[in-house]
Parts: sequence; structure tokens; C-alpha cells
Amino acid sequence: MRFRLAPTPAQEQALLDHCSHARYVWNLAVEQHQHWRPGRASAPGYVEQCRQLTEARKEFSWLAAGSQTVQQQALRDFAQAMANFFAGTHRRPTWRKAGIHEGFRIVGRRGSQWEVRRLSRKTGQVWIPKVGWVRFRWSRQIPDLAKSFRVNRDRAGRWHVSFAVIPPPIDGPGTGEVVGIDRGVAVSAALSTGEKLSVPGLCKTEATRLRRLQRRLARAKRGSNRRTRVKTAIARIKARETDRRKDWVEQTSTYLARRYDLIRVEDLKIKNMVRSARGTLTTPGTNVRAKAGLNRSIHAAGWGLLVTRLEQKAPGRVEKIDPAYTSQTCHACGHCAAESRESQAVFRCRACGHVDHADANAAKNIAVGRTVTARGALQPPGGAMSREPQPVPSSE
Repeated sequence: MRFRLAPTPAQEQALLDHCSHARYVWNLAVEQHQHWRPGRASAPGYVEQCRQLTEARKEFSWLAAGSQTVQQQALRDFAQAMANFFAGTHRRPTWRKAGIHEGFRIVGRRGSQWEVRRLSRKTGQVWIPKVGWVRFRWSRQIPDLAKSFRVNRDRAGRWHVSFAVIPPPIDGPGTGEVVGIDRGVAVSAALSTGEKLSVPGLCKTEATRLRRLQRRLARAKRGSNRRTRVKTAIARIKARETDRRKDWVEQTSTYLARRYDLIRVEDLKIKNMVRSARGTLTTPGTNVRAKAGLNRSIHAAGWGLLVTRLEQKAPGRVEKIDPAYTSQTCHACGHCAAESRESQAVFRCRACGHVDHADANAAKNIAVGRTVTARGALQPPGGAMSREPQPVPSSE
């Protein structure tokens, strides 16, 4: 649960100090683990690092002026990051940079280490150690189950506070209705019901201003105040685009989880799809700029975030279907031919003449769990052979 913070200038400086202390402690932990080599003693763990932190706070007054809770929590977060790395689920922790990684976490029992109270209908306050009461925009009720929160500052200069609360899942309607979702670039999400949902991006004037700012950034001298101002202006426009995409994903995922009992989506390997086509010096890639534009469009459509939020809001009710030939198969007769998809939006079956929107036709195939093998045989969601495509009867 994330809320927009509204700190005063003095509080903002104190928050930046917390961020710098947490980042400094994190980077020291990264440096300690980078010195490890096979045959050497193991790098210090969380307990040993906390002992070293206590000694450092006694020696350096600027470090002791900060919050010990913030600094110890940075070490605990690093220990968890290393555990995730050794488990094979995440990458190795790397350095944190000023201006990019601005944030810290407060963990403890509500009422002792921190507290939240409501001032009015749209205003609340959160108690942050060494900072005091900081106001934020109250948009929904905060459950008492929250045991920690994170404060962060994005590149646009906005402060947010996020409370660690897992919301309950959304119950389905109980009607047994199934929907298929085909994700694309021109149409972000096409439903098997015929609905076409698209992520709202930047308007024409915003896109024009972004291009001008990017050109101005290319001419600015590195390290200058002018370059900093231009980067902040670009970050504000980018943040506006990101907020719109996240809001669309939240509204769309809630709408689908409430309306349908079973949601079927394509099992897309997005990470492989957005790989760069640049290649290497020996084997350079082709159509690199066109592929880079396609990758940006895929990221802007929010493919991965939509499925992630659906799985969180409707656990056990999201089914992933093999996307093979779903856009080339006719939903009416089952005939599979690449020529049937005449364009990005038009699907005209070469066997039965069925005409439909290309994305809607693919979504209908996904809704019934229909996939097609390379030989043209239809398969149900389980993968067993269902039937061969039936010949179309003659009109005589």
C-alpha cells in the first residue's frame, strides 16, 4: 500500500540523510562480499556486520547522528538479497547510487518504533525515527497488520511511503465464465468477449516535449546544473507515463478478477522477446533500431505486470496457454494458416471465410485453451491430441 508523502524542506533533508546512510551501509556490505575469493574465510554475516556497525557509529559522529534502525535494516535487506542470490531466484546485489537508489525501510512494532494516525479525510501522518511526524495523502485505510514500511524518493523528486501489507485476494463471481486475453502492442489486451483495452500513454504534446528534453540533455555538459534540471524534467514526464500504466493495470486486473472465474493468458517469454538485436562486433545484428522500438512498445504495454497482478488478485484462477499458432488459427473452423492474418487487425480465414479482429480471434482461441502443433493438429490445454482440422464442406 503506497501513499504520497509531503515532507517539509527540513524533513526532506532528514529523509535524504537516512537514504544516504542506508546506501552507505549497503555499499560497504557489497564491498566486503566482493573481496571474497575461493580459499578465503567467508564474508561477514548479518550479526558480524551489525557489530562492526556499532563500532563505526562510536567512531564517526555523522553516522551516529543517523537512525540505527535504518542502518541495521539496510544490512538485513542485504543479507536477504544475498540469500536470494544463493537460492538462484535473484541476481547478485550490486552498488547503490545517489539519485537513483534513494530509500530506506523501517521495521518494528506499530506503536513503539513507528506510528500512523489520521488527521482528516485526505491527510494522515506517519512517525519516522529522527524525522518526526511526516504528512501523507490518505487514500485508503491502513490495516493494523502492517509491521514495516519503506520510504523512497523517485527520480522525479517525489516521496512515497509503502506499508508492507498483503491485500486479500478477490473472489470470483461464481458463474464459471472464462475469458481469454491476447496481449499485443497496438492493443494492449484484447479479450475474447471482443473488448479491446489499451494502456494510456503520453499525449502528443507530452511526447513532443519529451523528445525536445532528450535532445537538450544530449547537448548538456555532464555534471552541470542544467543537465540535472533537464534530467529531472524528463523523469517527471516518464513518471507520469509509468503512473498511468500502473493505474491501468490495477483497474484492468481488478475488473477481470471480479468478472471472470477463469482467466487464460498466453505463456509469453517476455524476457526473451525484449532481448536486444545489437549482436556483437563479429556478428552484428540487423534492424537494431526497429527491434529497440518494438522492445520499448512491449514494455510500455505492461504485459508482465498485468499477468503478475492477475495472479496476485486471483490466485489459482489464472491459466497460461501455449501461444503457438493462436493468432493464425481460425476460431470458427480451426484451420491454421499464416495467410489468414492479413494485417495487424484483420483476420480472414482462407478455409471458411470467417472474418474477425485478429487480436479478438486469438483471444478466443486462448479462452478455449486451443493450441496448434506444427503439423496443424489441435490440442486442448492439457496437451493431448484432440482432433485433426476438419475439411471445409463444399458449397455444392
